[in-house]
Amino acid sequence: MVSRPAPTARRQRLGAELRRLRERAGLSATEASRIVGASQAQISNVEVGRFGASPERVRAWARHYDCGDAALVEGLVALAAERRRGWWEEYRQVLSAAHLDLAELEHHAVSLRAACTAHIPGLLQTAEHAREVFRHGITELSPPEVEHRVAYRVRRQAILYRDNPTPYRAIVHEAALRMKFGGPEVTRHQLEHIAAMSEHDHVTVLVIPFDAGAYPGSGQSICYARGPVTQLDTVHLDQAHGAVMLDTEDRLAQYRMLLDRMESAALGEKESRDFVREIARDV
Repeated sequence: MVSRPAPTARRQRLGAELRRLRERAGLSATEASRIVGASQAQISNVEVGRFGASPERVRAWARHYDCGDAALVEGLVALAAERRRGWWEEYRQVLSAAHLDLAELEHHAVSLRAACTAHIPGLLQTAEHAREVFRHGITELSPPEVEHRVAYRVRRQAILYRDNPTPYRAIVHEAALRMKFGGPEVTRHQLEHIAAMSEHDHVTVLVIPFDAGAYPGSGQSICYARGPVTQLDTVHLDQAHGAVMLDTEDRLAQYRMLLDRMESAALGEKESRDFVREIARDV
């Protein structure tokens, strides 16, 4: 087992999934310790994310827990096998753990779905637009803190430009498109950037116009990260009090359905792109 000073959300997720497997097998931590050949303390430390677990240990524990879902086991092995420190670790001293966890989640996701009402999704923001967002946040930031966050947001966007880019599907409300962060020039550039990004095969932008009226999920900011199997999907909610990550099966199903219903209220891909460009021309 390998210990790291700051448990990541990814390692905590591995521990949580191993705990679920143990509980589904009807085993207490004490009973499991006798079966898997590890102390109760070791099992508890892995399950809360204090320690990592090797791929071999994950396979052994899953076998002892009678997990017959081979795809899930391989997904857990992938969680355990990733030991490299990501680029986001460079920001650990200047940004919160929640910021780092989101970048790690996005980096490893098989695909991403996002929905925003009052803001442009972070992965589609220009640096100028992001700078204005951070300048007017709930917590007042110093100029260096603003620049750290802008640089960090731009680096997160690399998943859309790498050799095998992450498929990204974003639902954006017209309200977010019409907010003039930074004035007309910054707004126009931001809108043109969204339209240009939506031309890429791996990026889909769907707009919910004011004319759509009420729709499910209005007012929420959602990021749904798909894992190698459905059980390892994650929902990231950006709240005023901080980020929240959900991963239980019922919550995942609820947010998949919600995003589907939000998409049904949106314009089609080409209509959305044309709509964004029309707003840009009017700025």
